[in-house]
Amino acid sequence: MKRASGRIGLAVAVAGALSIAGLTGTAHAADVNNARNAGFESGLANWSCTAGSGAAVSSPVHGGAAALKATPSGSDTGQCVQSVAVKPNSTYTLSSWVQGSYVYLGATGTGTGDVSTWTPGTGGGWNQLSTTFKTGASTTSVQIFTHGWYGQPAYYADDISVFGPDGGGGGDPAPTVPAAPGGLAVGSVTSSSVDLSWGAVSNASGYNVYRDGAKVQSVSGGSATVTGLSASTSYQFQVTATNAAGESAKSAAVTGRTSATGNPGGGGNVPKHAVTGYWQNFNNGATVQRISDVPADYDIIAVSFADATGTPGGVTFNLDSSGLGGYTVDQFKADIAAKHAAGKSVIISIGGQNGTVSINDSTSATNFANSVYSMMQTYGFDGVDIDLENGLNSTYMTQALRSLASKAGSKLVITMAPQTIDMQSTSNEYFKTALNIKDILTVVNMQYYNSGSMNGCDGRVYSQGTVDFLTALACIQLQGGLDPSQVGLGLPASTSGAGSGYVSPSVVNAALDCLTAGTNCGSFKPSKTWPGLRGAMTWSTNWDARSGNAWSNAVGPHVHALP
Repeated sequence: MKRASGRIGLAVAVAGALSIAGLTGTAHAADVNNARNAGFESGLANWSCTAGSGAAVSSPVHGGAAALKATPSGSDTGQCVQSVAVKPNSTYTLSSWVQGSYVYLGATGTGTGDVSTWTPGTGGGWNQLSTTFKTGASTTSVQIFTHGWYGQPAYYADDISVFGPDGGGGGDPAPTVPAAPGGLAVGSVTSSSVDLSWGAVSNASGYNVYRDGAKVQSVSGGSATVTGLSASTSYQFQVTATNAAGESAKSAAVTGRTSATGNPGGGGNVPKHAVTGYWQNFNNGATVQRISDVPADYDIIAVSFADATGTPGGVTFNLDSSGLGGYTVDQFKADIAAKHAAGKSVIISIGGQNGTVSINDSTSATNFANSVYSMMQTYGFDGVDIDLENGLNSTYMTQALRSLASKAGSKLVITMAPQTIDMQSTSNEYFKTALNIKDILTVVNMQYYNSGSMNGCDGRVYSQGTVDFLTALACIQLQGGLDPSQVGLGLPASTSGAGSGYVSPSVVNAALDCLTAGTNCGSFKPSKTWPGLRGAMTWSTNWDARSGNAWSNAVGPHVHALP
């Protein structure tokens, strides 16, 4: 969101997120690592890096005596590429160990579609990226790449593998079967899910999760959420590590018990299927509104925005009475009370494009919770929306929101409006925050606009402005651990509401149908449906009004008629 007509977000052309699906298959005797100089032991031989960004270094390394160090600039991502000989109609596993912020790995020219994966690198140390691709009927060469992001620090890559049938170009040694994972632990639980985490295994490209001895999930990282469980029931879990050479032995078992039946998150009086709209506390050319002017199709009204104070983490609200035609604080409070009487929720949004609120320690987390609760008491807000577009710290934002929940009680409404890149991986700070507060979270309305192309849950790249972009990216959140009731689709109400990414209300409705009922899908059709999907969001009720409320008139009734 922003205080002008729209904001320009990150444009990611070919790089996307970690695939949620399993990544490995059965190895064959003839399979080899088709990448050459995969460990950079021969410097940059066989590799080409943009703008002189790459170099072979002796430290840090993941294996052997060398690794790649590439340094992005403000106008260059530090991309290094290699052409790899492959066989047609064959499946390959592409993997690499990487270190640094926003590191990407991918392949182009496969003949069946580009693939990519990435990590924000927030945990430090070496992390393994892995994805798969299948070559086309006439494909004999693909280009693999790794790169960072504009203006970010140097990144490192090592032990890159393109494992599969020998393409005839020579290669490095094949991987060996990995060791069994250690450190398996149970995290948060709900009445229908259990969160698991474990330690990374060297040379693993993926992990299999077992429940009571049966394989139930394959993931690429060191965590998983097992869903579809019964309430108040104990389950035994184990994990294995996999790569192209095979599967490890099972880890030691742990037991997780689901909670009693209940709602997966917070939400107060928010209906099962809800429409969220941002209300502008400023005049930027959209229709100036009072809270009372917001149509009844909106179930959650997010007042935009709170203002930072001089106290770290502290926020306050200043009604722009003059900009809103003399709208007084007393009228504002009365209108909120009237919306409450009509069964609606009104919350305060923190952030926006110009938001400068930072919660990065325990003191600022406490100040945030106290100041938001004070605004709730003063104005009658039902909760808070997190729309911090300059990043957040999951540890202290979690602390702040749990502190707020302890004050406000079970009727607290918490919503989030991350950008697309913020929800591509469960290791991202926004995604981690959402999962950390899953038991009190109402809905995540990701902004499907002002975005470049992104990977969907199938690992393929999708462009914004299509039904596939909405459904394939929502699938990441749904498979990544959020309850369907905690996922909403955020779109601009008109072409004036964002710099890019506007779609007609009919496309929003088609995406909702695809996700909840499996109908009206585009080329991407999810493997299952989520009838409990929460609904949709728009920026903003003011831009909607400027267009005759065309968005809410079409999307509102459709959301409320969902199963």
